[in-house]
Amino acid sequence: MAIRKKSGPRKNKRGQSKRSSATALAASNGRLNSNAARAANDRPIGVFDSGIGGLTVLKALSEAMPGEDFIYLGDTARLPYGTKSNEVIIRYSKENTEFLLAKGIKMLVVACNTSSAVALDAIASQTMVPVIGVIEPGARAAAKASRRGKIGVIGTEATIASGAYTRAIQRLSPRAEIYTRACPLLVPLAEEGWVDNEIAERTVAIYLESLKQSGIDTLLLGCTHYPLLREMFVRILGAGVRIVDSATATALEVRARLRTSRLLKRGGNGSQSFFVTETPDRFVRVGRRFLGPQVESAVRIER
Repeated sequence: MAIRKKSGPRKNKRGQSKRSSATALAASNGRLNSNAARAANDRPIGVFDSGIGGLTVLKALSEAMPGEDFIYLGDTARLPYGTKSNEVIIRYSKENTEFLLAKGIKMLVVACNTSSAVALDAIASQTMVPVIGVIEPGARAAAKASRRGKIGVIGTEATIASGAYTRAIQRLSPRAEIYTRACPLLVPLAEEGWVDNEIAERTVAIYLESLKQSGIDTLLLGCTHYPLLREMFVRILGAGVRIVDSATATALEVRARLRTSRLLKRGGNGSQSFFVTETPDRFVRVGRRFLGPQVESAVRIER
């Protein structure tokens, strides 16, 4: 009886077995997937604000994620957003988003409280990358900090009129008493560096008087400029009132989202680049009050 020899793996035209070809293909795909993931991780994070105040958010982001690269856009030619209509705010915010998306960002941070309050849903519905605003993180931080549920919120006219912070805090703490106050003059004071003089103190005192009389135990700074006046708020309200801003809370949420999405960059030293729509020299000069000497230059873009 003839004995049949076991046949070995079939060879392809190059003399490779099908099994070894499949293994090689899987390994190649694994390397491609790994390289694609690495490329996605290495993409920058986009941040925009109506002007310079969002640098307080960028500072918190870079401290929480020192290895990440950031692209910051300040729409300095069209600030302030806080006095404009919702329609205009949404249009400006979409234009800022389009600019940053063209830079290949992996996540968008809307550092402007006004844009976060008015335009966040419109932006997120048309954007493929994750989008995070400053309203929800700030509301969570305030609700957590408040001991008696009496929370004051200050911000621009548009932010306060939107009721975004009030709704966000009430979702988290339905029994909270929320007192709001629009403080439009604090933005130019912060940008001029007038954060510790008689004019600033009198202005802040007038704005905060009604909140102080209401007995708030927590003050939420609903504008990215306001952290520069933190010491003034403490002096006028007293040490018993906790001051909360959304920058740190937003940075922690961005880091958590990136980690969950496996987009967090590992190792290395991150970079920061700056774009503005008007007067780079002023942005650099004033920006150093917010972020420090790393604001060396900015590129102007046309609008």
